Amino acid sequence: MDRIIHWSIANRLLVVIVSFGLLVYGTVTTLRSPVDVFPDLTAPTVTVVTEAHGLAPQEVETLVTFPIESAVNGSTGVRRVRSSSGIGISIVWVEFDWGTDIYIARQIVNEKLQLVAAQLPPDVSPPTLAPISSIMGEILFIAIRSDRHEPMEVRDTADWVLRRRLLALPGVAQVVPIGGGVRQYQVRVDPDLLRAFNVTLAQVEKALEESNQNSTGGFFVRGGQESLIRGVGRIASTEDIDRAVIEVRDGSPIVVGQVSKVEIGPSIQRGEGSSNGTRAVVIAIQKQPGANTLELTARIDRELDAIQKTLPEGMQIERNKVRQADFIETAVGNVALSLRDGAILVAIILFLFLFDLRTTLISLVSIPLSLLVAIIVLDWRGVTINTMTLGGLTIAIGALVDDAIIDVENVFRRLRENRSLPEDQRRVATDVVFEASREIRGSIVFATLIVMLVFVPLFFLSGVEGRLLAPLGYAYLVAIFASLLVAMTVTPALCAYVLPRAKSLGHGDSFVVRHLKRAYRPLLVRSIAHPKLVAISAGALLAGAIALVPFLGRTFLPEFNEGALTVSAVTLPGTSLQESDRLGRRVEEILLAFPEVVSTARRTGRAELDEHAQDVNAAEIDVRLTSTERSKEEFLAELRQKLTAVPGVVCTIGGPIAHRIDHMLSGTRASIAIKVFGDDLTQLRASASAIERAMKDIDGIVDLSLEQQVDVPQLTIKFDREAIARYGLRAGALAETIETAYAGTKVTQMLENQRTYDVVVRYRDDARADLDAIKNTVVDTPSGAKIPLRMLATIRDDVGPNT
Repeated sequence: MDRIIHWSIANRLLVVIVSFGLLVYGTVTTLRSPVDVFPDLTAPTVTVVTEAHGLAPQEVETLVTFPIESAVNGSTGVRRVRSSSGIGISIVWVEFDWGTDIYIARQIVNEKLQLVAAQLPPDVSPPTLAPISSIMGEILFIAIRSDRHEPMEVRDTADWVLRRRLLALPGVAQVVPIGGGVRQYQVRVDPDLLRAFNVTLAQVEKALEESNQNSTGGFFVRGGQESLIRGVGRIASTEDIDRAVIEVRDGSPIVVGQVSKVEIGPSIQRGEGSSNGTRAVVIAIQKQPGANTLELTARIDRELDAIQKTLPEGMQIERNKVRQADFIETAVGNVALSLRDGAILVAIILFLFLFDLRTTLISLVSIPLSLLVAIIVLDWRGVTINTMTLGGLTIAIGALVDDAIIDVENVFRRLRENRSLPEDQRRVATDVVFEASREIRGSIVFATLIVMLVFVPLFFLSGVEGRLLAPLGYAYLVAIFASLLVAMTVTPALCAYVLPRAKSLGHGDSFVVRHLKRAYRPLLVRSIAHPKLVAISAGALLAGAIALVPFLGRTFLPEFNEGALTVSAVTLPGTSLQESDRLGRRVEEILLAFPEVVSTARRTGRAELDEHAQDVNAAEIDVRLTSTERSKEEFLAELRQKLTAVPGVVCTIGGPIAHRIDHMLSGTRASIAIKVFGDDLTQLRASASAIERAMKDIDGIVDLSLEQQVDVPQLTIKFDREAIARYGLRAGALAETIETAYAGTKVTQMLENQRTYDVVVRYRDDARADLDAIKNTVVDTPSGAKIPLRMLATIRDDVGPNT
């Protein structure tokens, strides 16, 4: 180490130049480093989404979810498997050990899905892997609405203009629109006309499937030129669908238009969107892991500006919704201000104690140099700039100058002593600087290492705690170690450059130091005279501090002031989408009545591309806030009181980021979640209700809610196997007929320019409007007889679990 100090003094010009280069490089690195709220807290997770159209939750769980869970359980690196089964949807989250490459994890899951594919029902869509994202993935919500266009037109623009262009931006993982109604070509078959023309529903499906294709006939050579033979037979309009031939009877064709009405309409909705209480299409934009949220948000804003110019008149993109970038800028800005204020305070204290501008500046150089070196190392390690790394650097500020101060103060004192000697006895200034730095080298090194050891236990934390706190400790340790290197290289070099010619070498201590010494001397004398009393007093204070520990509040993370809220509004399972939408709009009206609320964006039910199995009885409202004179606590207390006025709705209030962290930790969007396991669903519900009653009177608990797992109304069609065998039917064929008649079956696609729309066949609405109409549904049999459904199955009202 003596050699390092000696070399630094001997090559002080080179040391200063390298230090300046590090300052420039560190500044550039800081400006281009990714900025985020937190380190990536998401364990490598693969989300498997399976659409099971029309299946009840218990069937989805048994036939789809359980086989997938069984297949992925025990796979290499899998640490936890969670799932959710809803009406027609199965979602399985497969979490891997920390450090697992996400692409390897997806490959493992994909291989397991290939094995389980044969076990799934034939009419269930193949399981798909959701895009790679993280809990902080939803960086932006926007809404698009219009007073001049139909909701279906607005949704069409969202699907084919906004979504496509946003997905083309680097860093965007997924764009999920909800609301408005997906455009479809609907063939609404009249069962009475089917009987009149003596054709079957299956024949209508087959006719449409075979009436929508292009073909090639090779090449036609004419002279010296060849032409491609191209048969164009794709459907291009509703008239083309009407003219599709079902069969020819007695020389006359029976076409689709004779037994059905073809219309363009919205698909069956399981979700709705709203902006500020008005119907709209709400779009959630998710980023890819590792993408810079601030840069990506800026790119999205520029793209939205360009898209807005091309939209039809009256159609507006609303962006004043929840934006994660706003919170990041505020959080990072606050930490940066703390960093700045800390540096200013350190500079003031240094000057008051040293009372010399040169020594103060030499000591202060260690702050930016150490911080920027730390950021360079963090960048090399792939660590983003976030509140935790900045927090570690902020904690380190006070300690960064310690080593430099000790060295500068000792060098300054030795140079002063050397100046006071007769001229013939004075030593060379560089030798004095070297000896002074060498004297306190051991103290600096050992003191720094001891301080660094305090943070080492952070690296032994596992799970989310380790992922969250390790960057803080890493940033702190790198900065402190950098300050040690600065104190052993840059500080001696600058001292050798600047201090030998300082005029203040002839002065004594500053007036602050003189007064402090004068006040401290009697206290020091009395403390030395009564060591036992000092030790007992210190021990009593330590014991008192330890005794207070059990009374301190404990939480994983402090409450964030995000400038936004996420309000979860859940009504009774079994509530229709229309009623749930009405109740959600009422909650929005209450929110918008508060002066603190800037805007709202509500998503009721589940979007078509969403990986969250939220039923239509649940709504999630993202609320953007502004500050007012009253406190946030007063605002939330009044808001909770007002929301109780909405009948049948349970509201839970939290922050967007806090909700997502809670969901990652417990699988639910709550700070504390209690899970009850067992085989008997009825007993589980009873136990959960008892736990809820026991908890509701505990001080500090708000928004207590029980997961809505109740029996919801179902219409059960139980096949009479003897009857269907009598008429030569198979259960599978009958099930497909029921699905087509009531839910609809996609038979082909319509191509309009570069947009594709499903062509769906189902019965007209009044044919499935009531129980009698369903019972009288005519089923075609192989013998040609047409039998009402009531003769083939028992149809009754029933109940079943909602999830």
